[in-house]
Amino acid sequence: MTHTPLPPLLSPCASPLVLLEHVNLTQPDQQLATLFYVVGLGFTRDPFLMVGLDNMWINVGRTQMHLPTRAPQRLRGRIGLTVPWLRQLPARLEPLRSALAHTEFELRTVDDTLELRCPWGNTFIVHAGAPQQTLPGIAYVEFDVPAGTAEGIARFYADGLGAPAEVWATQQGAPMALVKLANGQSLRFAETAAPLPPYDGHHIQVYLDGAEPAHRRVQALGLVRRDRGPGDWRFVDLVDPADGRLLYQLEHEMRDLAHPLYGRRLVNRNPGQAQAAYRPGEDELPAG
Repeated sequence: MTHTPLPPLLSPCASPLVLLEHVNLTQPDQQLATLFYVVGLGFTRDPFLMVGLDNMWINVGRTQMHLPTRAPQRLRGRIGLTVPWLRQLPARLEPLRSALAHTEFELRTVDDTLELRCPWGNTFIVHAGAPQQTLPGIAYVEFDVPAGTAEGIARFYADGLGAPAEVWATQQGAPMALVKLANGQSLRFAETAAPLPPYDGHHIQVYLDGAEPAHRRVQALGLVRRDRGPGDWRFVDLVDPADGRLLYQLEHEMRDLAHPLYGRRLVNRNPGQAQAAYRPGEDELPAG
């Protein structure tokens, strides 16, 4: 059943999916990636891991963008971000237009959000953070999926991963599978009649509380590809549990809460700090 259009941001709920920790998109140029993610958006390159030229991790609050240095990948959809500095963002991004003029970079205001395209055409929808929010974050990832797949995708997440999943509607009225995470994040699968490009291998990473039952169910469907046990496994194919029909492809890197990277402290600089008006003690954003 299709409901009314979904609000842009959600509240915490009961779900075994605890955290959408990162989105992995390859990109060919770390200088351009630094201009967009660090200088423009105000995020922070992880100073401890992946500091070479073959990969870069960008800290976005308690979440990350992973950006291996290879031919660019394009997510078939949109990444929803929340930031405490939405009003300041256009002034920070506008000066980058000339340096990014030869790329697919775009910037426009849509209602009370900012819609961006990175230098390689990936779309970001940037929302204002909640009044007391001090850190940025990935709030949701919305994928374009073929017509007639939303209900089956919702069943896959509900039956396979045990997550709250239902069918709502996009702002345009198309069916959309909504998968809720415990912290208020969500995965969204919006039906479209437009042709979709072939899947190019980008992936997301999700932490599960009590991963063993989900691992067992997805394994029984024959979908687990890299299997290091319930604590670290991957799958790509989303199928309808009702008939086994392949609905969509998206690599999921699944980890349980015992994984050593879960809860790792991520450094987040204060993008408002400046040399000319330096304020001691305000280099890093508070984690509250």
